[in-house]
This record gives sequence, structure tokens and C-alpha cells, in this order.
Amino acid sequence: MTVKPLRTLAAALLVTVLATTPAVAEPDVPVDDPIPENPTPSALTLTLEEFAQFPKTEPVPTPTDQRLVRWARINYLGQVPDRSGRMFVNDLNGKLYLRDKGTWQEYLDVGATFAPDFISGRGLGSGFGFVAFHPEFARNGKFYTVHTEAGAALTTKTPDLTPQPNSIVHGVIDEWTATDPKAGTFEGTRREVLRLGFGSNVHGIQQIDFNPTAGRRDPDYGLLYVAAGDGGRGVTTTNPQDLGIPQGKILRIDPAGTNSANGKYGIPAGNPFVTQPGALGEIYAYGMRDPHRFSWDPAGSNRLFLGHIGEHEIEAIYDVRAGDNYGWSVREGSFVFKREDRCNLYTLPADDAQYGYTYPVAAYDHDPPPGLPCTADSGHAVVGGLVYRSWRLPFLYGKYVFGDIVDGRIWFTYASKMRRGKDRAVMYEPKLRDAATGQLVTMKDLAGSNRVDLRFGRDGHCELYVLSKANGKIWKITGARWEFPS
Repeated sequence: MTVKPLRTLAAALLVTVLATTPAVAEPDVPVDDPIPENPTPSALTLTLEEFAQFPKTEPVPTPTDQRLVRWARINYLGQVPDRSGRMFVNDLNGKLYLRDKGTWQEYLDVGATFAPDFISGRGLGSGFGFVAFHPEFARNGKFYTVHTEAGAALTTKTPDLTPQPNSIVHGVIDEWTATDPKAGTFEGTRREVLRLGFGSNVHGIQQIDFNPTAGRRDPDYGLLYVAAGDGGRGVTTTNPQDLGIPQGKILRIDPAGTNSANGKYGIPAGNPFVTQPGALGEIYAYGMRDPHRFSWDPAGSNRLFLGHIGEHEIEAIYDVRAGDNYGWSVREGSFVFKREDRCNLYTLPADDAQYGYTYPVAAYDHDPPPGLPCTADSGHAVVGGLVYRSWRLPFLYGKYVFGDIVDGRIWFTYASKMRRGKDRAVMYEPKLRDAATGQLVTMKDLAGSNRVDLRFGRDGHCELYVLSKANGKIWKITGARWEFPS
């Protein structure tokens, strides 16, 4: 394990504890370097082969934040669950693409459908955020999208669950029903399922998805998971800890049900807070700032891994279970966060176990450059990844592959080592090889930008893909082998 240079004597005394289990010491002790260890360089080498190039798209309205000016804001790649082999990609700027017989084409323009209220040019997560196809899409033609709205929608449309005060954006989930599920472009109907109000342009609804490992007789089958961020308010409020509101939570709903307050979806009886007075029955887990990406391990264990973007220092991976509380905004990762001191994290109190928080199974910290203001963006954010479960690349089997959105670094851990209540799993950094040139590269090289805007995807054979918004390209991981120095 590689250890960073120690910044202070206090960090030196704490390094052994912080590198493994959550920090527990006397309360009110600031931590200079929360996670002293760096990811361990690995001899595993991944070969990346260019798979797709998407057309240039533009955010609306014209962004004031240059981080939104990308070639194409492709957000995920997946496979339509209809045995057709078709793949899909969504672009935050509004387009949904399908790939059939090797050709990509526009299937649906979500942005145009909801214009002029649709926005993608304010906030890094705004726009057409995600699409989730129902596991029985081949039969019922149903799929679900989430997008953001502002403008007239803020006064003419009402959020279904308690909005944050002075909401400036709505996150909206819609159900679409295709007349012909086999068609190459969408024709059919749609209905609104759920609308949430957020107090800023960041940390809205980041992902929606169905559990692909759930069979028809599994109680989780056909239930839609919704990752709702804290709307940027967690740093100044305890919204993520409030079970009476949806912000800062993972929700789980039944799109086919009707027992919700708006009658447009169902609240599963197995949700953990259904019978708790004052709590939203929709909540599955809580205490989150920006639950950015989640995925299930295809091995059938129903393990749900979440990549959670932190505030001051900690980028974390959680093993999610019903009823979990990840602590934000009184915890950041396995450290105490104090709203009155945003410049430091603190060690956990000796009696921390009584609070019942769940801590990361893997994590890294920001290591900001000297002199950077403590509230400034240090340029790090985790993108949750995927567990590889195909035998085509045996050396990659059983590894959870994830990375950093901004600098594009890719890491892996062993899924079997990401265990709740145990030491954080060791993060390893593989080498990357460009299939076209045979040369070792970085994602910055492949993306042609210092800001990669990294994402991951997976097809129906569990093969993994790497996406970059910087140049709108996707690469498939086609090789994985150990390359030791000669």
C-alpha cells in the first residue's frame, strides 16, 4: 500500500487507524489527512478499444459554468432488456440513442418533449439524467426517464413530496409506453410518475434503475430505485437526516402501484419505513449528499453498491441495504462533519456505534493542493462503477471497477473485500492500454481533456465500457492481463 507524505505530526499518529477502520478517538479532534493511503499501483492492464462516437450536443440555456460545455454529455450505457442485443445511451442535453445492428440512432428527444421548461445548462447533473427500461419492456413497452425542469414549471406544476423551500428546479420521473417495443424510434404515450423540488441546481435526482438480478418471484422485481440528492442543502441543513422529506435519500417505488399520495405509483410494503410515523414510506436508505451512481453485483447476491460524492474530502463506495443511514450531514464518510467548520473533518466519538451509521466499504480523499480555500472545488468526485462478472476477461472477474469523474483515474477493488463493518477495501490502480496504438495511456489522453467527465456502462453480457463527456466517446474494455515489469 502506498502512503502519502505525512503533512503533520498529528497525521502521522493517526495514519494506522485511518488507513483501515473508521477513525475513533477523542471527539473534536480535526483530521489533517483523513485517508493517508493512495491507491496501490497494479500490474493489471486494461485494454480500451474505441466503441462509439456521439454527435455534439448543446445545453439549454447556454451555460455560465464552462464545465457543462462538453462535446456530448453521455451519461450511461446499458442494454435494453428484451434479448434484442440493442444498447442505449442517454445524453444529459436531451437525446436518447439506441444501437441496433451496429448503428446508433436517435430513439427519443426528451429535451424537446419538455421544452421550454427542460434545462440542461444549469448544474452539472441537470438535463436528461437517466433512463431505466422495465424488465418486461419487450412485453409492456415501458421505460422510465428522469429530467430537470425550471421556468414556468416552478409555478404551474406542484412537486408530489415535500419540496425544499424556494425550489429552483424540479426533478421529474416519467413513464413512457412504446406502441411497438421493437421499433427504432419511439411512438407511444407517457405519464408523469413523480416530481421532486430541489433548492439548487446541484444534487438532484441522479439515477433511476431496476434491480437486474431480481427474478419474477423476487419481491424486488419491477421496483424502481431513485437516487435523490440533497439539493445542495445538506451542508447548511439536516435535510438528509429528515425521514419526512425525499431529499438526500434513495427511494424505492412501484411504478405499477397506486397507493402513493399522488396515486401514480405504489409504495412497496417491504420498504423499511412504511410503518414509521412521520416517515416517507418511499425511503429505502438515507443520509446522503450526492448519491451519484449505484449498481447491483450481477453475481445474484443482490449487493447494491453506491458511489457517493462527498463535500469536504471523502469520496465513498457504500454497500447499500434497506434502512441504512450514511450519516450526511453529520458524517462525511467515516468522519464527523460540522456545519460550523467546513474546513475540517473530525474523528468519530467513542460512542459512535450507538448512532447506527453505515460507513464506506471503499473510499479515497481529495488531497487538495496547498493554499486552496477549504470551500473551493478541489476537482475530485467519485463515479460509482460496476462489478465485472463475465469469464471473457478472467483476470477482471469479481472486481468492482470505478473511478474519478474529473481526472478520469480508474480503480478497482475486489468485490469480496468490500465488507460492511470491516476495513475499507484496498483500491488498486490498473494501467490502461489503447487498443489502437498499443501504448499505455491515461483517460485524459483518450478524452483529449484534463477534465474527463468519466462514466461507466455495461452490456447484457456483463462487459464493461468507459465513457467520456469531454469528447463524447465510449471505449469497451476488451482486454485484462497482468503485465509485470521485466
